[in-house]
Amino acid sequence: MKSNKIRGIIFDYGGTLDTRGDHWSEVIWDGYQQCGIAIDKPSYRDAYVYGERALAVNPIVTPEFHFIDILREKFQLQLQFLCGCPLFPTGKDDDQRQAQLATHLEMSADEIGDTAMRIATCINDATNALLHENRKVLERLRQAGLPMVLVSNFYGNIRTVLRDAHLDGFFKEIVESAVVGVRKPNPAIFALGVCALDLPASEVLVVGDTYGKDIVPAHQLGCHTIWIKGRQWEDKPADESICDDVITRLEDMLKFVSQNA
Repeated sequence: MKSNKIRGIIFDYGGTLDTRGDHWSEVIWDGYQQCGIAIDKPSYRDAYVYGERALAVNPIVTPEFHFIDILREKFQLQLQFLCGCPLFPTGKDDDQRQAQLATHLEMSADEIGDTAMRIATCINDATNALLHENRKVLERLRQAGLPMVLVSNFYGNIRTVLRDAHLDGFFKEIVESAVVGVRKPNPAIFALGVCALDLPASEVLVVGDTYGKDIVPAHQLGCHTIWIKGRQWEDKPADESICDDVITRLEDMLKFVSQNA
């Protein structure tokens, strides 16, 4: 049985601290629209999936990568996919999906690089503004004496990204999928976060933006959960009754925490 007492918090990173619960595919799609990239959304989504797969299984990102470096690599991979360029191996059907694109782009290698950097700069600036806002929430939680742990599916450079965002001092421990070798939605990655807090799961609150990857596995462990709900990758029905709260801005969690800490 869950305790009513919250004594520690686990945060997701991507989509939770750096967007308002919006899946990063939607954030990037906004960037495409703002920068005038003429592509249909189904083709873009195939390119997005390819880019994530390529980053996951190929040694592209190094621990020294800054966030804007990740964005640049994501966009280059996506644009290469949309332009019909040779692909990195992923073990999936990306070549077939690329061949079946409804629309495609025509860019030179230099144009791909320039366009990728232009979109990356635009999105990085917007992300930094939101991180500044959410840093204030973390500061209030720290002042309340609540230990925090970060649990994230990331590329091996989350510590660099946190340092750039001035968020590196908030977390007792960082559990990163590329380092520990287990990824969400496996509850084991959240179990590592619970262990780092040295608390019973029933006294831990997990805050995440993805129902299937954050809320469900954390609930299975017996943790409290808050879903920061923005635009999702898939519009699937979700049993919100397993959440302690559903919010749209990170600061909205403070009321629940103050009532239960």
